[in-house]
Amino acid sequence: MREILTTPNLINFLTSLADGDLNIATELVWLIIATALAMVGGAIGGMLLAGKDIGYQLSAMLGALFAPAGVIPAIFLGLIALNFLTNY
Repeated sequence: MREILTTPNLINFLTSLADGDLNIATELVWLIIATALAMVGGAIGGMLLAGKDIGYQLSAMLGALFAPAGVIPAIFLGLIALNFLTNY
């Protein structure tokens, strides 16, 4: 495990991720993190809004599925705008 964490490629990737450098790898990681957070938030919101009506499990599942539908395009466009602004 120690060999994996001390690989120069992984160290460079984590450094660029922490520094805020935007390249295709860091943009994909930020997109995955945003999608996961949107799914958690959608599940919590679904449970709060419709938990008593249709059941907590179903409302959490629907909230987790529908929340990233609005978040993924917004994050993708935001990352494109940030990449454009950092280049010019």
